Amino acid sequence: MFVIDKTLEINAPSEVVWEIITDFASYKEWNPFILECESSLKPGDPIDLKVKLFAIPQPQREWVKEFVPGRRFSYNMKPMPGGALSSQRSHDLQPAGAVTRYQSYFHLDGWLMPVVRGLMRNRLESGFEGMTQGIKRRAEDLWAQRQPSRG
Repeated sequence: MFVIDKTLEINAPSEVVWEIITDFASYKEWNPFILECESSLKPGDPIDLKVKLFAIPQPQREWVKEFVPGRRFSYNMKPMPGGALSSQRSHDLQPAGAVTRYQSYFHLDGWLMPVVRGLMRNRLESGFEGMTQGIKRRAEDLWAQRQPSRG
């Protein structure tokens, strides 16, 4: 199994972080990895992505697996026949007042996984890192803008 698992503290309440990760129309403004995203977020429904792994972003359709408002959503690709390849992606939030613990998780499995990992490991790691840091920056900036000015 190939796993990319990153947890970080974001200096913004979980409501703000949740707003960022579910405001798909704004992804193009801050997300260097997933440039477009559309979904109802209803389990079983599609999540249509435009992912930048190469110079030309590629469309990708996955399926919503779990949705817990304000806390978690996850999705996965339809497993390829014969166990060739499967994936799981999730966003998890743990609120702690004005700070949120955010976990970005991705795993890839199957007998084709070593080939995909060999060809795209750096791009996947860089992409998920860019998205995770983008969420942090965007949430902290938005939270700072919403605070009353001290003057």
